Amino acid sequence: MKNRLKPGLGALTAALLFALTGCGQAATVGTAAAEKPATITVEHAQGTTADVPVNPETVFTFDLGVLDTMDALGVEPDGVPKATYPAALQKYSEERFTKIGSMKEPDFEAISAGAPDLIIISGRTAGAYEELSKIAPTIDLTLDTAEPMASFKSQTATLGKIFGKEALVTDKLAAIDSTIGETRAKAADAGRGLIVLTSGGELTAYGAGSRFGIIHDVLGVTAAADIKADAAHGEAVSFEFIKETNPDVLYVVNRDSATGSDATASNAVLDNDLVQSTNAGKNGKIVGLDPAGWYLVGYGLNNIQAMVEAVAGSVA
Repeated sequence: MKNRLKPGLGALTAALLFALTGCGQAATVGTAAAEKPATITVEHAQGTTADVPVNPETVFTFDLGVLDTMDALGVEPDGVPKATYPAALQKYSEERFTKIGSMKEPDFEAISAGAPDLIIISGRTAGAYEELSKIAPTIDLTLDTAEPMASFKSQTATLGKIFGKEALVTDKLAAIDSTIGETRAKAADAGRGLIVLTSGGELTAYGAGSRFGIIHDVLGVTAAADIKADAAHGEAVSFEFIKETNPDVLYVVNRDSATGSDATASNAVLDNDLVQSTNAGKNGKIVGLDPAGWYLVGYGLNNIQAMVEAVAGSVA
């Protein structure tokens, strides 16, 4: 004979089962809610804010400085632009990383197909912000050239929060500050410096407040001339200008090498008689700066340390 529950007990049991089931469902919903990816609100260069997932799974970045910082933090993005990468970032030219267009022109089809959780842009792709925002949360981390180091530190802190690497960011920024302090101390007695970019045999000079202004603004190298140039573009100069300016240190960025063009014409600046007659030429102070690092990458956690160290070596 099968045991049977009394009617009252059966009803009570059913009620208990229903209650337990309900509790289980509530617990499941609560757990799901707790496991929902956290987000942070990021204020960026487009003058707006974006809700960005913390530790996003799929990240695309067009900015090589941001890429350099991510790499320094041990975070690999999934999508990067087609570019001439410096040795330190050469692995990102490999096919395993989705190519999302050039540094200036996004490949919207490839980006959409990649279904990113976060897209990071900067000045070169700032015009595509609206379209990219339709695909995924997009932030514009263009640096403020009026205060590049402060802007860089703010940008890096933001990336630290997104990827859960705040402590590492703090340590690396402290190391950079230490190197900057040491370099400024040496630069005080290093004489006057001039920065030129070579491209197809043409010369442009850059001064304080320019894209290469870190040499003067942050590291304290005295400018050899008052260069009339905006942040991005230099002032056209000649070999005669370099001779007349007579810098004690001449910093050279070879744009053709950075962009993968023929660098032969640009390298002539190092062998020109007028340039060699300057204090920089006579004293072996013509410094060829890493082209891709300075022209394409710029402010990134690893690259900025390398940039500072290159200038430190020139003023030793």
